Amino acid sequence: MTNDVKETFSGETATAPSVSPSPASASSATAPPAPAALAAKVRTLSPSMTRSMQRVAEAVAGDPAGCAALTVTGLAELTGTSEATVVRTARILGYPGYRDLRLALAGLAAQQQSGRAPSVTADIAVDDPVADVVAKLAHDERQTLADTAAGLDTVQLGAVAAACATARRIDVYGVGASGLVAQDLVQKLLRIGLVAHAHSDPHLAVTNAVQLRPGDVALAITHSGSTGDVIEPLRVAFEHGATTVAVTGRPDGPVSQYADHVLTTSTARESELRPAAMSSRTSQLLVVDCLFTCVTQRTYETAAPALAASYEALAHRHSPRTTR
Repeated sequence: MTNDVKETFSGETATAPSVSPSPASASSATAPPAPAALAAKVRTLSPSMTRSMQRVAEAVAGDPAGCAALTVTGLAELTGTSEATVVRTARILGYPGYRDLRLALAGLAAQQQSGRAPSVTADIAVDDPVADVVAKLAHDERQTLADTAAGLDTVQLGAVAAACATARRIDVYGVGASGLVAQDLVQKLLRIGLVAHAHSDPHLAVTNAVQLRPGDVALAITHSGSTGDVIEPLRVAFEHGATTVAVTGRPDGPVSQYADHVLTTSTARESELRPAAMSSRTSQLLVVDCLFTCVTQRTYETAAPALAASYEALAHRHSPRTTR
């Protein structure tokens, strides 16, 4: 793990040590995304694609019916790319080949024609009325949640839940808005009797990661997939044999190189008045809520009494105060 490789995101270059492909990438490729997940995949992965791949991805997301009728040669000509680029784009989006992508496009076109596909609202403007701001944010939040649910690999989620359910210890890393999500997950896990820690200080995260071993779980939350303060402790945990997990909006980012499992989040379109930290937080919260619920299912015999005990311990704080 000493060689350097470069990963490019949105025109910026991030450097991370190279490792062999993670098991997560292999397992996720065996289950092509459902048609409803295609648009979400394009929004999530497009920033990390080459310009030619972006043209293909934008074409299939923008006109699924038209592209479904095209051969691989026809789509290559339409987008000014090559047949190889079309096939590579299909694979990056999660489909084994172009034939599978065409089937998904046909399914997405059918959904749109039936009126089930959501429309995209305009960005929030500085002079928008309060009612419009509420409506647009609510729409974008719903779209973010739908995209995340559609693109979430349930096989990976189940494997992570199983690992957490039997873990000696669970460490969760996150900074900024992702750090708040990390704290939210840890608080929930503690209430069902699991040993969990949230780390937003990168130094403490690394020194704690050194103590991890096989049977422990380390989970990194980073929307960009390239946050060094989160990648470093995950790398240390990976090297010490812990089961490692990345919750990220960039599944091909550097953080995934040290992840046994990747849980992909999605985000709404970023704008000046709606920064990425808002939509990514919404997506991350859904993922950790799904994870917590799945862990609770697997540990129900011990989780249920633990939850009951915590509710009872706090009950007096929620009782109406008597006045004299």
